[in-house]
Amino acid sequence: MPRPDRAAPLFSDFNPATLRGAPGLFRLGQTASKVWWLLTPEDEPVLLRAVAGVNRHGRAGPPPVRRSAYARTVESLYDPASPAAWVKSTSARLHAWGVDTLGPWTDPGLIESGFYLTLTADFVRAAVPTLHGPGVRLPDVFDPRWPAAAEAHAAAIAPPWRGRRELVGWFTDDALGWGETPATPVALLQSCLSLEPAYAAHHAAWEFVLAGLGGSLEGLARRWETTLTHREHLRQLTREDRTLAHPAFAADARAFAQEFARRYFSATARALRTADPGRLILGCRFVDPPPPGVREACATSDLDAVSWRLRAGSPFRTQADAAVGALPQWITGGGLGHADFRRLPVRDGTGPSRLERLLRANREGLVAACRDPRTLGIEWAHWADGGDDAPPFGAGLVHADDHEAVEHTELLAHLHAQARRLHGQPARRQTSGARSR
Repeated sequence: MPRPDRAAPLFSDFNPATLRGAPGLFRLGQTASKVWWLLTPEDEPVLLRAVAGVNRHGRAGPPPVRRSAYARTVESLYDPASPAAWVKSTSARLHAWGVDTLGPWTDPGLIESGFYLTLTADFVRAAVPTLHGPGVRLPDVFDPRWPAAAEAHAAAIAPPWRGRRELVGWFTDDALGWGETPATPVALLQSCLSLEPAYAAHHAAWEFVLAGLGGSLEGLARRWETTLTHREHLRQLTREDRTLAHPAFAADARAFAQEFARRYFSATARALRTADPGRLILGCRFVDPPPPGVREACATSDLDAVSWRLRAGSPFRTQADAAVGALPQWITGGGLGHADFRRLPVRDGTGPSRLERLLRANREGLVAACRDPRTLGIEWAHWADGGDDAPPFGAGLVHADDHEAVEHTELLAHLHAQARRLHGQPARRQTSGARSR
């Protein structure tokens, strides 16, 4: 296993009341100086440095139906009859860049190559209906079968990892949609009210908003100060991505989201702890900042940490405060892709180009993540470029032709070498003379 950095604190520096997890497995805790750290099974403090999707098709998730360009390259460069060749080459590269942890969707052959590991439980695949709506993709936690379904799902996936010391912890899911995203501002409550009656969450949402109103739709319309002559009217608003904006609705939406999230996190954490006792639970890998109510549920649930995706260009502290508050955090989604490049406007004059601005924003975000006292680990999102990537750069650490993406790896190797020394240390304030140079 990787050797911890000597810059990390001693085990005696930790407040025993903050320790989470079981001795002999990965734990986490907070020092007297209010800095969160992961602790290895040997109780050595670490800030882990991960890459997700390290596999022969190069991306997060299962292999696509149509083979990726990277997958075809792997087949041409590495003898399929000797899979160890790709494993040896890939593990050597990762170690050279200071990577010590493999994120979800890792090729099984790499697991024994001297890395730590995180896994995703994918509770969205549990045997209950999945809710789909504007910005919503969630298991129906109001379905009476949900607690038992979560237990059965964990019991099916976790036993092979029970007691494995290299496993850091479980993410409950990846890229769930909780509503109220920048692209689709419809709240989870509105989406659930607009579902078909076959879903338990539909009935739970209506019971929630009509409680205390005697079941009166007219009373609800007065409370939200909107026209609501029948339930289908609300469903039509949702189809048109039109949102309810009254403060009373916002308060109801927050409370409903909190109850929904509480049911989700309590059931998934309980199921995983039954199937894999003592293991850390790292949250559900938020893609967008969680809407009001969901973060509050994280704070009061049985989670050990919250995981969320870093977005280059937005202030790190603002993103972290919205996602986790004071909780420990695992940072996912590091890196940039061609889509980020296309979205950025071109500036007039001779100032920094889009490429320069994006690379700088990505570096600043990752450095801020390492410095933040809540951070437990940072994770680069993709091993290889995908089909939507193109010059001037893609999202992967290797290109589709298996050549190293030096525009990323030089930064990553340099950052990884300093990550633990940066952790919990405030940024130095530059003088105006230093900035001008």
